[in-house]
Amino acid sequence: MRNGRRQVRHERSVRRERSTAPTPPVVAVTGAARGVGQALAVRLADSPLIGRVVAIDDHRGDAAGVTWRVADVTDPALAARLAGVDVVVHTDMSTSVDQDPRERRARNVRGAQTVLTAAAAERIGRVVLLTSAMVYGARPDNPVPLPEDAPLLADADGSVAGDLVEIEELARRSRRVNPGTQVIVARPAALVGDAVDTLLTRHFEAPRLLAVRGCGPRWQFCHVDDLVSALELAAAGTIGTDFAVGCDGSLSQAEVEALSGMKSLEQPARLTFGTAQRLHRLGATPAPAAELRYVVYPWVVDCAALRAAGWHPSVTNAEALTVLLAARGGHHAVVGRRLARKDAALTAAGAAGTAAAVLGTAAIVRHARKRNKT
Repeated sequence: MRNGRRQVRHERSVRRERSTAPTPPVVAVTGAARGVGQALAVRLADSPLIGRVVAIDDHRGDAAGVTWRVADVTDPALAARLAGVDVVVHTDMSTSVDQDPRERRARNVRGAQTVLTAAAAERIGRVVLLTSAMVYGARPDNPVPLPEDAPLLADADGSVAGDLVEIEELARRSRRVNPGTQVIVARPAALVGDAVDTLLTRHFEAPRLLAVRGCGPRWQFCHVDDLVSALELAAAGTIGTDFAVGCDGSLSQAEVEALSGMKSLEQPARLTFGTAQRLHRLGATPAPAAELRYVVYPWVVDCAALRAAGWHPSVTNAEALTVLLAARGGHHAVVGRRLARKDAALTAAGAAGTAAAVLGTAAIVRHARKRNKT
């Protein structure tokens, strides 16, 4: 009889231990049909840290082992699609340099705002927003590396970085207005991987690497695989604060040139940014001059929060650069504008010049744009 009572007490104790063990969260991933969102959905579907994955996008994707819910992240009806979710990881945003900046800004900001509002309405415990280390700003006097609590000094202009600054401000407001929902921001360094197409990756499609006289840039990359492994920890609750993601250390301009086989076109800062701004005003280049800061000034980040959680990048900066170079696919670009092969050859021939060569690019680009319209 005593043995039977002991067995009952033991079973009750086991049940109590099981009931107090943390239940893996149900995680919703926005933008799950493409890019970082798709890679994250696939990883979370196989993660022992995650209970179930709800994949959200405006169309179904290829990720298996997830629950698909078709929704537009800018639609307030998104809240209904988040029923039963514990955590939202928001990756559905555009960093395209070809998209109209006003349209891109409107969608990016509205999407983040809708996700935060819907999460608060559904009393979701945690939202992870994806921005970029670009929000720290690229400056010649930046320390290397920047601490994660450094001020966010990027210009709130019409650039991609400006979009991200707006999203960071939404996160700050949401923490104050909806304290019941934890908001965490992930800030990757220059992202590389399949289908990543940004001003920074296009920098390596140019005939020469742009450099500003008297300033040595430092290059730090973040592979998509390392980003999604970091987002997995944030979704699981292992990381509870804003964090940066990137490869260990950085590469000097000389190291980048040696690894890529590319040479630099060095110009004074005033000439570089003044010419780039004129090209942008003419419509010859897609990005404002301020975005060029990210290819000539350092913005290396210290991933202290992730290291404290036991995370380490699986890809080095040199390996990430190799991935980026392999993904160029024969593209040719100048100041972010992709060119046809013939126009790229003309630009390369004059790339050793000074302002006249750069301004000549404007005429080449305008000619190419007119030809594409006919």
